[in-house]
Amino acid sequence: MKVSNEVCEQGDPSEGQASHDRFSAAQYADRVLDGIAHGCVLVAGVLLVSLIITFGWLVFGRYVLNDTPTWVEQFALLSVAYITCLGTAAGVRHNTHLSIDLLRDNVPEPLKGLMYHLADLFVVVFGGVMAWQGWFLLMSNLSRPIPMLGLPESWRAAPLVACGALMALFALANIVKRLGSNLTVTEES
Repeated sequence: MKVSNEVCEQGDPSEGQASHDRFSAAQYADRVLDGIAHGCVLVAGVLLVSLIITFGWLVFGRYVLNDTPTWVEQFALLSVAYITCLGTAAGVRHNTHLSIDLLRDNVPEPLKGLMYHLADLFVVVFGGVMAWQGWFLLMSNLSRPIPMLGLPESWRAAPLVACGALMALFALANIVKRLGSNLTVTEES
């Protein structure tokens, strides 16, 4: 009898479990995406430090050893591409990009939400096109080597693919999170 009274007081236990699973899955996905964004920032930071070290080696080699390491320029160009693209993707996840909020902040609440969704949809489309076209560039340059490094030229296009895919993923997650919070507020009302 005691168990049946608890079930009656708490309602259907399967409803509570489904709600808990939905929120825990959303929180888990949010943590995974935050981890990916943190990984992007970490890799970009390591590349930035290695860029500084290689430029130090360039200066040392040129002026002290009188033997300029020629690979540094190509490594620097490749590193800057990765730093930029990974930082851009993380910026989409953390909403740290420059934006002009004057118009959006001065419209009624329903339009404000719509404008957030439209901005994220533009990022999804842009990121998707960037990843798609970057993939073609990557595949078409597999056999061409980067001078002085010996790596395939497609390594230069790889950050475009990663950045575009991550931008689209992070912007979609922003939309889903915003819609989920709207649904939760509506359900609680």
